[in-house]
Amino acid sequence: MNTAKIKIGEAHFYMRNVRTRMPFKYGVATLTSVPILHLVVEVEVEGRRVEGVAADILPPKWFDKDPAKDYEDNVDDLLFTAKTAASCYADAGRRAGDFFSIWQQGYAATLAAGDERGLNHLTAAHGSTLMERALIDATGRALNLSYYELLRDNVLALDLGVLHDKLQGVLPAQALAPEPLTAIHVRHTVGLADPIRRGDIADADRLADGLPQALEQYISAQGIRYFKVKVNGDLPADIARLAEIASLLDTQAGDYSLTLDGNEQYRDMDSFLQLLDVIEREHAGFWRRILYIEQPLERSVALDAELADGIGAAAAKKPMLVDESDGDIDTFARAIDLGYTGVSSKACKGLVKAVANAALAGTLDAGRYFLTGEDLMNLPVVPLHQDLTHLAALGVAHAERNGHHYVRGLAHLSQQERQACLSQHGDMYGEFGELAALDIRAGQLEIASLQRPGLGVGVGVDTATMVPLDEWTFASLA
Repeated sequence: MNTAKIKIGEAHFYMRNVRTRMPFKYGVATLTSVPILHLVVEVEVEGRRVEGVAADILPPKWFDKDPAKDYEDNVDDLLFTAKTAASCYADAGRRAGDFFSIWQQGYAATLAAGDERGLNHLTAAHGSTLMERALIDATGRALNLSYYELLRDNVLALDLGVLHDKLQGVLPAQALAPEPLTAIHVRHTVGLADPIRRGDIADADRLADGLPQALEQYISAQGIRYFKVKVNGDLPADIARLAEIASLLDTQAGDYSLTLDGNEQYRDMDSFLQLLDVIEREHAGFWRRILYIEQPLERSVALDAELADGIGAAAAKKPMLVDESDGDIDTFARAIDLGYTGVSSKACKGLVKAVANAALAGTLDAGRYFLTGEDLMNLPVVPLHQDLTHLAALGVAHAERNGHHYVRGLAHLSQQERQACLSQHGDMYGEFGELAALDIRAGQLEIASLQRPGLGVGVGVDTATMVPLDEWTFASLA
């Protein structure tokens, strides 16, 4: 397949508010309602006019943890980058060109605009990643090619050597699984405020909606075998909570595996190493099952060379993953020099960057360096489907994937979208009483239906039931 030529037309933004079924606490933030920003872009691909879509939730205190900014400030910044990226990409794609050339220009211009506004690159790049996904989706739809096929045949003209010197001559196909995965294990995140056992749920907080609520219920109802456990930087409280979780998993979860998320709660490695020592000494079975540790250091110091000894000491115990500090294309390469061996893939951080990181890991040492899936609040339809499609192509066998824990199935979608999910993606969704929801069996999601033209959505996005962005207000979340 030859490289596809594309031209970019108008971009349209829509919002859909979602209320959670229970509070979601992560770090300093507690989420009870969140907007999903949807982007629809008109694209001409080899003379054929199509639309490409992308979407993400806009959460507080993840992209930017500046204490001087509140949630509304965070949303304003993310909307600025989205609208800026649409303009920058339109400028780059007024004349027909290949995807990668347009991406390079659009990405650089969006970051430059973010710099002028004083935004960190994780925030600034988010708008670019929305445009990136929408253009990939449009290209696949126009050419009747799946995401896997677009990468395998390099229809997008990705030049990975431009992104990392070590990838000169390496093709995107070399970063892919032999075949796209047809199932992915759900790695269930145990949030800082989540109930562990049924008895932990106060009567007033008990949900009678037919879905699991406590970790214990997820294990029994869905057969979950992969877990992600967050810690909060309070050693006594973390130890007590981890002991409770370890007791439950050891007795009820069978042959389980887990990851440990430091959640940016530390400014030095000494206190975190104390936590690791206690886990290793007092909960040996739990410790053996930890696959890797996700960024414990606050992002401003996570790549500080002065902390390399502490990072190395932790990495000698368990592989270390860089996540929230991954704001630039070269972050993973720099992190490797400090002792990290893993990096997270998140659609909101960019698919092109993730493909390059996967190729870099494989080129350096596929047995040591690795790419993971870490994106808890990807909700149906667009954010969840696109991220799973991407992970399936790269062969990421388990992923942090329990946004469904915090929402009532597909209740936030329109009736049209819910029915389309059940009919077009019957392997992924099922009906549970009055709810349509993800159908997780033996701890896995069946995702073969995502292998379709575009970026896996397979459902008509019902923008008529959303609010055009210029009519949406932050106050509507209340």
